[in-house]
Parts: sequence; structure tokens; C-alpha cells
Amino acid sequence: MNELPGVGPRIERALGELGISSLADLITHYPSRHEDLSNVRKISELRVGERATVLARVTGTRPVGRPVRGRYPGFTAQLYDGTGYIPAVVWGRHWLQGQLVPGARVVASGEVQRRYGIQLAVRNIELLDGEEGNAGPHAGRFVPVYPANRHIPPRRIRTLVHRALSLAGRILDPLPAGLLARQRLPALHDAIHEMHFPHDRRSLQAAMRRLVFQELFLIQAALAARKAHAARYERGRSHAGDGSLLNPYLEGLPFGFTKAQQRVLEEILRDMRSERPMRRLLQGDVGSGKTAVAVAALLTAVEAGGQGALMAPTEVLAEQHYLSISGALADLPVRVVLLTGSQGAARRREALEALRSGEAQIAVGTHALIQKEVDFRDLSLVVVDEQHRFGVGQRTTIREKGRTPDTLIMTATPIPRTLSLTLYGDLEVSVIDELPPGRKPVQTRLVPLARREEAYEEVRRELEKGRQAYVICPLVEESEALEEVRAAEELYEELRREIFPGRSVGLLHGRMRPQEKREAMAAFREGETEVLVATVVVEVGVDVPNASVIVIEGAERFGLSQLHQLRGRVCRGTHPPKCLLVADPATEEAGRRLEALVEHQDGFRLSEVDLAIRGEGTLFGSRQSGVPDLKVAKLLRDVEILVEARREAFDLVAGDPSLRDPLHRPLRREIREVLGHDVEWLFRE
Repeated sequence: MNELPGVGPRIERALGELGISSLADLITHYPSRHEDLSNVRKISELRVGERATVLARVTGTRPVGRPVRGRYPGFTAQLYDGTGYIPAVVWGRHWLQGQLVPGARVVASGEVQRRYGIQLAVRNIELLDGEEGNAGPHAGRFVPVYPANRHIPPRRIRTLVHRALSLAGRILDPLPAGLLARQRLPALHDAIHEMHFPHDRRSLQAAMRRLVFQELFLIQAALAARKAHAARYERGRSHAGDGSLLNPYLEGLPFGFTKAQQRVLEEILRDMRSERPMRRLLQGDVGSGKTAVAVAALLTAVEAGGQGALMAPTEVLAEQHYLSISGALADLPVRVVLLTGSQGAARRREALEALRSGEAQIAVGTHALIQKEVDFRDLSLVVVDEQHRFGVGQRTTIREKGRTPDTLIMTATPIPRTLSLTLYGDLEVSVIDELPPGRKPVQTRLVPLARREEAYEEVRRELEKGRQAYVICPLVEESEALEEVRAAEELYEELRREIFPGRSVGLLHGRMRPQEKREAMAAFREGETEVLVATVVVEVGVDVPNASVIVIEGAERFGLSQLHQLRGRVCRGTHPPKCLLVADPATEEAGRRLEALVEHQDGFRLSEVDLAIRGEGTLFGSRQSGVPDLKVAKLLRDVEILVEARREAFDLVAGDPSLRDPLHRPLRREIREVLGHDVEWLFRE
């Protein structure tokens, strides 16, 4: 950045805070909006009520308003352009008054008002450079307004971007000319210039469409190339199961599969029978029966002589899966073992040896499954639950425990279609969009903090019917581990001593020893504990059918997806479930989240609402997903462009899977620049 005039150490540090460390970063630091200062009028033509820009000379200035501590709040500059005079009122920016000496040429924009005669209420006023009257990048046009910080104002960034564009030369276009012609897109060089300093609104819209298309196209091209690479070089195995385990399992279930579960299982089995490795994402709302489908897939792998592994993000969830799967398979000749970080040494050695010898066919565990000492005899199916809790590296490491095993990625956090296409465009997607029959909607109610006791009266009524309840502690930042424990213990003591004396109240939080967690969950599962005070450790997977009510304290602190997951803890039984949100939302966004949860039961609808409320932000974290932040694209707004970019990208990669064609080399370089190490495999062929 040192080669750019006006950038010294202080400005360089300020730009660094905005993620700008090079000329390329600077010219792709796009405006958040533009102000239309292009309506240049003669003073004699001005009409009250219009917004206009005038080019004129200053004939004099005077302060206005009542001075505070010796400083006036504003000033008036008398302007003359040869056709008439008009006073231009400027509030704040007192330092400008000293620069607007008589004879200075300015460009001033604002609203023409009638107040003590006609005046211009100034929104923007700039000194012109020299006698030529060059307004530069700041006035007399569509003026960009940039994201900034307290160390560098938008005006300084505007000046630097203007200089950088003049130094940048011709910008190489990574998109093929034929694609640009088909999509009627301007060249990248022109689009970047117009994005910053457009000639008019139409050219700004064309530039925006071009940059949105390119951003989404690069991601889709990388996904298409990754999918083509897997199809070309990866060889899996055909899981031709004979039904000897799968059929008894399905027949022994206490409920029949829904049509959605049957459809999804058929999609998974079709993939598993193929010799190509399965790469499938399984989405399903809370309580839709994803785990039952995953167990059917694991049994199919075992029938074909392989082993299966299910990796969960927490010990509580891993143990829940282990207990439910072991129970469901108790009458079948299948051994299931558990691997977690807190296991005793003897039990761990036994599980490791059983997996190594093939005596154990299914492993359920946490990150412990990916440790070096874990060896499988023949791992042929990997199931990753709550995939967004794991990084790309962790999901890759578990697959490397086998010889290109099939992979089933599960999530109970519904993903909007646009986000799914962007994050998982190289995966096949199955959706369980139907809940089991008899599953009741959760009656969700917002309880103001001032009426908190009403929530616990509702809990008391449920307890008197023989039901159980969860009470979730307010969310505490992960870094404040001791605060989390303190908050949980204080709430536990309040409920045990003051609100539910004589009732059995339990406690579960992430800082308890593993054995204590197991005992707390077992007591609640067996009905010995009536009220379980817990942190978000119970967010996913915990299944206690007799729990019919959940109270979420400080609900405004949780994300919408997290609230929906927590609510799902009480939809497992036959009793009408209730969710009580004790909250005092201080922001409009928090209020909208809670209102959405009260209004909607469907997780997919909530995911769309959530995306609309918070914006795309970081798509699950670029370090996890391999997808960069979006600078200009908005997935909800640009879905049509996304679909078109995806079609073009997959068509291009179908004809040149490795992007080796000389015409596509600029595209390869740009994909590498944007996606970095996540596409290194594309350059090792």
C-alpha cells in the first residue's frame, strides 16, 4: 500500500483494520451505497422541495445558530453562479468555514428549502480543484459511501480508491468472453470502475450484476470442479446389502417410516449401491427421524462387510446416540462401541481393539474418533451429525480412516436453499420434510421478564401431571467459562430452594466432569429428576419423551436456530409440548427473532427468516466451510443470479473438469486466489 500517495503508517493501519492490505483489496472494498449528487442545476432554476447540486463561487460566510462554548453549530455560505444567489446552510463541519473564502469555487448538494427566503440545506459541499472546477470523486456525480472506521473516514477512502483505480491499469477478466456475451455482462475492468464511480444508475446496476455473478460463479465453479474431481478419481465400493440386518431393524421399529424418510432412505441406498463414493447431505427438522435413517444406512454398510462410524459434536449427544442405537439393535448380531475423550482407559482399549479387529461393526463417538490411535478394519460409511460444528479438516480426517468411505452429513439446522447451493453445491441433498404422525407442534409463548413467575407456574402445572421440564440458563460467552458455571448453579439453587422446593431438580452444564454429566442425564431420562437446569449442552439430540415443557431464560441472547433446536427437546413425546421464552429484548433484531419463533414451527421457514434478519455474514465461518465471505452478493436477493451462475459453472466444468484449457487459466487463478488452500487439489493434478 506504500506505493499509493496519501498512505502513511497510520492510514495503512486503519485500512488493515478493514481487511485492506493491498491495492487489490482497496479496489474491491466496494461502497455500501451511493449518493446521487449528479443533478447539477443553475441557481436561477432551483425549485423548493427538490434535491439538487450547484457549481458556484463563495461570496462570503457567516455563522448561524447560538454558540456553545464559543463555537457556532453551523454557518451559511453565500453562493453565486452567474444566474443568481442562494445561501447554503451547513451544520457542523465548522472547519470548512475557514476554507470557503470569498472567490472559492465549490460544488454543493442538498435540498432547496423555503426558510427566511430560499436556501440550500447542504448535505455535501466540496471545494473544487483549481480554476477548471474539477469536483473529483466527491461531488457532481453518483458519490460512493464506503464502510469505514473511526480511524479513517469514508471521504478519505473515496480519495484513495479513486487514486488506486487510476494506478491499477487494465484489470484482467477471469470469466471467458463467451460467458460474458451470453449473460450480457460488462468486462470486469469496467464493472469495478462503475461500481465505485458510476456514470448513471443503469451502469451501476449492470456493474453490480456483473460482480454478484462473478462472486457466485467462482464458488460454483470450485464446487463443480470438486464434484468432477471426486467422480473422476475417487473409487468407492458398492454396498450391496442383502437385507439381513436392515429388514429386521425396519420391522422392529415401534413406528413406520414416513414417506419422506422412505424417500430419503431410497436415495441413500441408491448412492451406497453405486461404486462412486456417496457424498450426501441429509437435512431434516428437529424430530423428523434423521437418526433412524442413518442407522439404516449404517446397517447396510455392515451387511456389505464394512464398518460404520457416527461422529457427534458433544459427549452428551454421542452417548445419547450410543444408547438409542444400541437399544434399537439389541436383537441383531451387531456390536456398537462408544469412543469419547472422557472414557476410562480399559473401556477405551477394548473399543479400539474391537474396531481394529472388526469385532465391532459400528462406532459412535465425538472428535475422539479421529485420533491417530483409532484404526478400523474396514470403515466404509461415515455419518457426521450436526456437521456445522465440525471443520473441514475434521470431516476429512474421519473419512481418511477408511478407503474412500461413503459420507452422510446430517444437520437438524435447516439450511435455506440458496445457502445450501452455496455451501454444499458439490453434495447431493436429501430433505426429510415431514414429521412423524402424531408429532404435536410446540406451543411457544413469549413471557416478559417482569412476569417470569408465570413461566414457572406453567412448569408447576406440568409437573403435577407427572411430566418433566427443562430450564435453560441464559447464554454466556464461551470464553467466560466460570460465568457459565456460576449462572447455571445460581439458577439451579433458585429453582431448588425457592421455586420448586420438594421437587427433584437436577443440573447439567458443560464444565461438569463426564461422569457427572452421564449421571445427570441418566437421572433425568429415568424420571428421577423432574426439572433439569441446563446450558446449551442439551441443544441437540437429547431425547426424553416425558419432558413436555422447556423454559429458556434470557431467550433474547440466543440465535434463532439455537432457540429452535432447544425447543425441539420437548417435541418427542405424546403430550402437548410447551416452550416459554423468558426475555427482555433490548434490540429490534432480538425482538424479531423471538416473534419469528412464536409464529413459525417449520425450521426451514425459520432459516429463511434468520438469514433475512442477520444477513449472510460469514457462511458458517469460511475456515469451516471453505466458502469466503460474500462482498456484494446477497443470497436471498440474488437467488436468480445464483441459479444462473451455477448452471454456467457446472456447464463449463463439464467440458473442462480440471480447468486446464488456456482460456480458463485466468479463472483457475482467480478461484485459487478467492478460495485458497481449500482448492489446492485442483492444482496438484
